[in-house]
Amino acid sequence: MANINFGGVWEDITTLEEFPLAKAKEVLQNETIAVIGYGIQGRGQALNMRDNGFQVIVGEGDYNWQNAIADGFVPGETLFAPVEAARRGTIVQYLLSDAQQKEMWPEMKTCLHKGDALYFSHGFSIVYKEQTGVIPPPDIDVILVAPKGSGRTVRTNFLDGSGINSSYGVFQDATGRAMERTLAVGIAIGSGYLFPTTFDKEVYSDLTGERGVLMGCLAGVMEAQYNVLRKNNHSPSEAFNETVEELTQSLIRLVAENGMDWMYANCSTTAQRGALDWKDRFRDAVSPVFEDLYKSVLTGQETKIVLDAGNSSDYRERLQKELEAIRDSEMWQAGSAVRSLRPERRKKE
Repeated sequence: MANINFGGVWEDITTLEEFPLAKAKEVLQNETIAVIGYGIQGRGQALNMRDNGFQVIVGEGDYNWQNAIADGFVPGETLFAPVEAARRGTIVQYLLSDAQQKEMWPEMKTCLHKGDALYFSHGFSIVYKEQTGVIPPPDIDVILVAPKGSGRTVRTNFLDGSGINSSYGVFQDATGRAMERTLAVGIAIGSGYLFPTTFDKEVYSDLTGERGVLMGCLAGVMEAQYNVLRKNNHSPSEAFNETVEELTQSLIRLVAENGMDWMYANCSTTAQRGALDWKDRFRDAVSPVFEDLYKSVLTGQETKIVLDAGNSSDYRERLQKELEAIRDSEMWQAGSAVRSLRPERRKKE
């Protein structure tokens, strides 16, 4: 492990230098990795591990069965029903949705053998066991590798050679090999680097982040600014460009390249001064919302909402309507038009 200074706090991280792919293959040479759930996260991790030369099988139902076949998994050889794949695996990657994990657990736990590893990419089911009922048997390893991005990004970053950062943790070490198995799978799925966490910290930070800056807050503040600009007679094109396009196509790339100060330093003096003057006002305004959000995560209220929604028979239909409402709003219809005018899009036409 490498000891790295993160803003004055030293943390141990693991990269390919400390744990090369060859070492991961050695650790996992006798393992069959069963990916249960071929959704966005399952697909990304399964394909990356297969491309890296690991023995991977997939457990999937009707929903993504054809997608797995299209990606080269063969029924009866590398593609099975979830329960059958779990029985065949020695490392069982439980990558169903959180609600589905709860629903399938009574069957899934009967498929685990002594010495197996039960793998998660989210601490949800283990941490909120009172609500999910997911309590692993004591004779298996229970491990976690949580990529810091969607499964789509797990795959695209792997293909472009950059990898995606992941946290990792061990909840239960029954074999004495749990940590090396965890790190090996973390490297196998294509992590850029791995940093330690616990199941608790992973789920608390993840649920807060998704509802906050990464998705909920981001969508909300974009809508707020767009609506104010439109209310004051700015065109949809102008409102969208000043709210979304400039952020995603210019400024956030500067932040990713070298930090927020670097982005500020590469903007006009007028932009710098205004941003610095208003930054703290926005921080202070939203801090109480984040405090409420974290409390809701910590108490399990957010978990209850997720499980109740996921257990509803018409959830997929209701979700689709909610997503369509976003897509069909003026703001994101404007976004569709703006994206169609990007030079790279027009060259393809």
